[in-house]
Amino acid sequence: KGKAKAKAKAEPKATAKAEPKGKAKAKAKAEPRAAPKDFGKPALEGQYRSGKPVDVEALTRMSKDDLGLLPQPSKPRFQTALVGLYVRSQPFGGSDKSSNGHRYDTIPFANGMISAGMSCQLIHYVHQEHDKFFEVVKNFDALLVRCNPGQIKADGGDQGKFDDSMRAIRKAGIQVWPSPDVMEFMGAKDALCKIATMSIGLEDTLAYYDEASFSAGFKKTMAFQPRVIKQNRGSSGEG
Repeated sequence: KGKAKAKAKAEPKATAKAEPKGKAKAKAKAEPRAAPKDFGKPALEGQYRSGKPVDVEALTRMSKDDLGLLPQPSKPRFQTALVGLYVRSQPFGGSDKSSNGHRYDTIPFANGMISAGMSCQLIHYVHQEHDKFFEVVKNFDALLVRCNPGQIKADGGDQGKFDDSMRAIRKAGIQVWPSPDVMEFMGAKDALCKIATMSIGLEDTLAYYDEASFSAGFKKTMAFQPRVIKQNRGSSGEG
């Protein structure tokens, strides 16, 4: 015991000296912040940025330009495409479109993908080019489908044929967001009623399927607080 005590005394204890607050602050200030990544300038009117990295030359361009789209990454982590639908019998390709033929939310979606290091090319589905279209999209890693319900039919195409081909793309290992099955079972607004009691839902989300229940229920909830009304299907006034 005596030897153990002597050894313990001989070994100096490790000490940690507190750094003065002033020095710590100065050190923190001295470390430079990472500069925000420069993704390049957004496309100007008339500029087209969806021709690469995947070759989509075989597909018909339905938009005037890619106004606002960031440059595609030179070495993308993944190669993606945003699939739109231009209804040729409607002004600008549909009421959900801007004057250049893209949906109003297309550029923000695509720029989000590009900012995350992925390429995102803007392409349109033309039903006369069905087979050619699905040959081209096999070269992508993922597809974002932004075709409003009813628009493929309105343009003369077959929604079922399109959906079946997208299912085949998924089976081949290419991601499709949203998938045809998700659109079928969760694409309508009343899907929000199905998740109302979950942590991501709101319990006062209600669906009305006839005039009487709408009149009674809506007036009752309006007396409590302002409400948001949406049609069950569609997002361009055509549901």
